[in-house]
Amino acid sequence: MPTTRVIRIRPSDDATMDQGVAQIQREMRLPTAFAPEVEAAAAQAAANPRLPDLDRTDIRLLTIDPPGSRDLDQAMQLERRDGGGYRVYYALADVAAFVSAGDVIDVEANRRGETLYGGTSTIPLLPTVLCENAASLLPDQLRPSILWTIDLDARGEIAAIDVRRARVRSRQQCDYPSVQAQLDAGTAAPVWSLLREIGQLRQTLEKQRGGISLSLPDAEIGCDGGQWDLEYRVEQPIEDWNAQISLLTGMAAAKVMVQGKLGILRTLPPPDAHSIARLRLTAQALRIDWPDGVDYPAFIRALDPTQPHHVAMMLSCTMVLRGAGYAAFDGDLPALTEQSAVAAQYAHVTAPMRRLVDRYANEACIALCANQPVPDWVRTALPTLPDTLRDSDRTAHQYEHAIIALAEAVILAPRVGESFAGSIVEVLHGARDGGGTAHIGIVMLRDPPLEARVESDAPLELGADVSVRLAQADPGTRTVRFVMV
Repeated sequence: MPTTRVIRIRPSDDATMDQGVAQIQREMRLPTAFAPEVEAAAAQAAANPRLPDLDRTDIRLLTIDPPGSRDLDQAMQLERRDGGGYRVYYALADVAAFVSAGDVIDVEANRRGETLYGGTSTIPLLPTVLCENAASLLPDQLRPSILWTIDLDARGEIAAIDVRRARVRSRQQCDYPSVQAQLDAGTAAPVWSLLREIGQLRQTLEKQRGGISLSLPDAEIGCDGGQWDLEYRVEQPIEDWNAQISLLTGMAAAKVMVQGKLGILRTLPPPDAHSIARLRLTAQALRIDWPDGVDYPAFIRALDPTQPHHVAMMLSCTMVLRGAGYAAFDGDLPALTEQSAVAAQYAHVTAPMRRLVDRYANEACIALCANQPVPDWVRTALPTLPDTLRDSDRTAHQYEHAIIALAEAVILAPRVGESFAGSIVEVLHGARDGGGTAHIGIVMLRDPPLEARVESDAPLELGADVSVRLAQADPGTRTVRFVMV
């Protein structure tokens, strides 16, 4: 259930966004390149992968990703089981076949924590010779993999779990738009119809659990005719069904680690009453009906990502997902084991080339499923791993927020002095920019639908409809400021 907003920049003669992103990277001191010794070690590892003995190249695996993707973490094959139910084969890139604990690649990966996305560039977890080449599950290439085999019953519930290392070969690289078009035309291969069937079953189970799939659309900013604008790319149904297979695998991994009493879970506490009340005010400000008696999972599921106001609402809904973290354990289970948005125990395992934690969690699952000792390098890392991951999460969110702030400032810059209608969705307190005391709050604008800071000489009323004037929109400082009219 992705919650990160990805902002892409369309090619343009106006370099404002590109320059702004580069400035953010400098300010945050982000590692935009790998040291020569890391690149050299990665090249050597790429030429000498540790291939497992088990050969499962007989499985006709396929990948499905956005068009043009090179960092292919997952490949799948789906089957019907005799007597009812389904079998899911889910092969993951095996980073540990190239990277050893404590080597220079591993040290750098622990420093980065995860791949950062935004603008026209990606800051990867691993050198591209691995994540876009030797470790990637590209078609017609023999690859080391972590092969999950998950059996489901006729309702889509987990019936059996196995995970082990295996050599695999993907048969074809597919992309979402092409497969969706084939499904719509009735010409898709049987595996994609089966993905739809399993995906819909898992969506039904998710709804019954009270889970949420908050699939935020990617945002694309571009300059046409001298005017910057923001557009959203709505996910297609095939993407949601595919995401259900990833969620399924993460839930299977959590089950394995909880039963084995060793591993690392992705956790999220339930939302507090203040967050839900804030969401209701935001819905009111955006003129989106939220009937009494409808809980927030049902409300979120009813949002339409093709409508800009609903997209703004979806972005605001991420506030109920605050407090996400990782819980590592070796023996007694932690106090919090559930990811409340998934409404189940859950672990990150399906993006090992993009997230550091997945390598550790997969390694634990492989050992536990084989009734073998978990490697010492995993157990040694567990006590401090959540802190490492928390730091990388913080960096990713800071980077995301900075790029969003830049995009908003760029889009609004020509409109300084204009007035906008909106509603107060949160009342804060603080000092006025430039000195003095002000009443400060958050206003949800209706057009464009975005949240922004607003200052007022008079007290602000929570939920009140207001008119605000854009006082500042500075791409250089990524500052947007409104004042009450």
